[in-house]
Amino acid sequence: MRYQPKGVCSTSIDIELEDGVVKSVAFTGGCNGNLQGISRLIEGMKAEDAISRLKGIRCGFKNTSCPDQLAQALESMI
Repeated sequence: MRYQPKGVCSTSIDIELEDGVVKSVAFTGGCNGNLQGISRLIEGMKAEDAISRLKGIRCGFKNTSCPDQLAQALESMI
């Protein structure tokens, strides 16, 4: 699934879930190294667990962040 994040530097998030488990995550744009790290850390994790860890993270003065947007994308998928 391709998710269009809002309010962050990344322009899209491509996510693959299988039986509720995150198989792959790829961000377009944003802070490349950090987003690769987040993507690799949640691969193999249950979507619900990733959501609980990432939801609500803020970036600076923004009300959201790339991890928070990833949590919202996962919520829309399950």
